[in-house]
Amino acid sequence: MPVLALDAGNALFKSLADGQDPTAKLRAGLLLDQMGAQGYTAMAVGQRDLVLGVDFLKKKTQGTKLTPVSANLVDAKGQRLFPASVVTTAGGLKVGIIGVSPASGSDGAAVLPPGVQGQPVQPAVAAEVKRLRDTAKVDLVVVLAAVPYAEAVKLAQGAEGVDFVVQSHDGRGVGMAQRQGVSTLIPPGERGRQVAKLEVSVEGTGPFSDQSEANRALESQRMVEANITRVKERLKTEKDEATRRSLQETLTSFEARRDALGRTAAASAPVKPGRTYLLSYVQLGADVASDKAVQQQVERVEPPGSAGH
Repeated sequence: MPVLALDAGNALFKSLADGQDPTAKLRAGLLLDQMGAQGYTAMAVGQRDLVLGVDFLKKKTQGTKLTPVSANLVDAKGQRLFPASVVTTAGGLKVGIIGVSPASGSDGAAVLPPGVQGQPVQPAVAAEVKRLRDTAKVDLVVVLAAVPYAEAVKLAQGAEGVDFVVQSHDGRGVGMAQRQGVSTLIPPGERGRQVAKLEVSVEGTGPFSDQSEANRALESQRMVEANITRVKERLKTEKDEATRRSLQETLTSFEARRDALGRTAAASAPVKPGRTYLLSYVQLGADVASDKAVQQQVERVEPPGSAGH
């Protein structure tokens, strides 16, 4: 299965106060090195990726396959600091990947380094989507949105031509994909504890539908069916009339729930051919084996027993 690895931003530093910590700089460099080694195509430039400034990020990614992207970050002269997007091919699909950063003062404070300005998010994205659709002729558009959640929701609701918005700013962790107007908003996991896995099928045309809605309904239906079986078994042996009436009422309720879930599953099932997605998360716990070479590099930066390990 073709894989496209992306980062929605704010991965490099744990906080905006890390700029004076030499260990934090080593950690950020290691993260960028590993993104490149693991074949990441692009990362959005979030405010926590700019703790050491624009030059640090550019220098560490120069000559690598990893491209920092931001459609709305400019310098004092209004010149774009990073590419607005990259175009790549995965599984025969031409994919346009747009990055977007916080607008200046969007959190009520100066969140960006001196000399760096964040232009309004939605116009910058709209212009880049039009270019990708009209000129680059991409099949799929993904926005890596390193912006506050409320801004990402507005973006997803109004970003015509965008298929998915992957948001990272507030440390929200895992969640469910949400259809927001014209696009689907995806939470990417949190700070290396989970990795979001979005499986996309693009047979046919039209808006994407969530395969997991039908899956959840079918799973719940199976659980209700098991309860129905248990109640029927009890009814075969129960002699007390009051208990039998109670069990019959429970059975009727379960059967109604089963039928409702069946209707939900049928309504949620994607029309074939159609475009679908399935969002899941890979939990990076002790059950996921570490790469020994990478682990040694990590332990040089954050030794076992240290606060950051």
